[in-house]
Amino acid sequence: MTWLITGGAGYIGAHVVRAMTDAGERTVVYDDLSTGIADRVPADVPLVTGSTLDGELLARTLAGHAVTGVVHLAAKKQVGESVERPLHYYRENVEGLRVLLEAVTAAGVRSFVFSSSAAVYGMPDVELVTEETPCVPVSPYGETKLAGEWLVRATGRATGLSTASLRYFNVAGAASPVLADTGVFNLVPMVFEKLTEDAPPRVFGDDYATPDGTCVRDYIHVADLAEAHVAAAHALQASPGRDLTLNIGRGEGVSVREMIDRINALTGHDRPPAVGPRRPGDPARVVASADRAAAELGWKAKHDIQDMITSAWAGWVRLHPEAARG
Repeated sequence: MTWLITGGAGYIGAHVVRAMTDAGERTVVYDDLSTGIADRVPADVPLVTGSTLDGELLARTLAGHAVTGVVHLAAKKQVGESVERPLHYYRENVEGLRVLLEAVTAAGVRSFVFSSSAAVYGMPDVELVTEETPCVPVSPYGETKLAGEWLVRATGRATGLSTASLRYFNVAGAASPVLADTGVFNLVPMVFEKLTEDAPPRVFGDDYATPDGTCVRDYIHVADLAEAHVAAAHALQASPGRDLTLNIGRGEGVSVREMIDRINALTGHDRPPAVGPRRPGDPARVVASADRAAAELGWKAKHDIQDMITSAWAGWVRLHPEAARG
């Protein structure tokens, strides 16, 4: 098979490309490079630069490379920005997906893996989030991911397209320093940035109903997440007509304060956090039940928190050498 990886030059996408090629699959990357980096794409993997809103280019790409499956990761993903620019997010994430699915079905592609998010759940008040936990997103970003799931599922039912929607929890780490996250939007790189500036990391609220008062999250190593995509792709190949919706997490909660303490220890720093007010829409606890992914895909996360922090730090130091001298 040949798999088109949209967003394959991004942080997560580049890991998926490598995991797929390591598994023996042919891959083609499709990315508008608005946040992706062309150098992340291996030299022997074709890169098509374009938007998922460009139906003609998508059609040419699918036909020209004889694509038989798609992993769709291309999307806008900043929660705060989505609140400020909801129309932009719906255009890129929902309309872009609609155009892509139109091209996919016209080309006779049979398998489609969709990058969803735990943001579809909103603020769940449960110990472990299962796939049956009600979806009540609290941001336009989360809404676009849930709408995307609906669109993917409906298309599959109408056309016979095999589909899988993977709901990511908090992604961290890197398979190698050159693939590290270059953004500063997630907790781990945000803490790295403060430590590099010799400033205290920020905690948004310490009065939640959790053991230490800070939010608890489920962190998943990006390499494990990439392997989940490979497993999902193979599952769709093996059983045409499947419709899967799966949480991708570790099933283990780590508080923000605990994560900051561990980052301090593993990077040789000693910077207690500065506590500020809560951010609107932050749930106290979001931890996955990954039992269904294990049952359906035979997949389970292998990497722990230490792996995530140390691998992410190596990538951060590569881009910010001054951090190693901090």
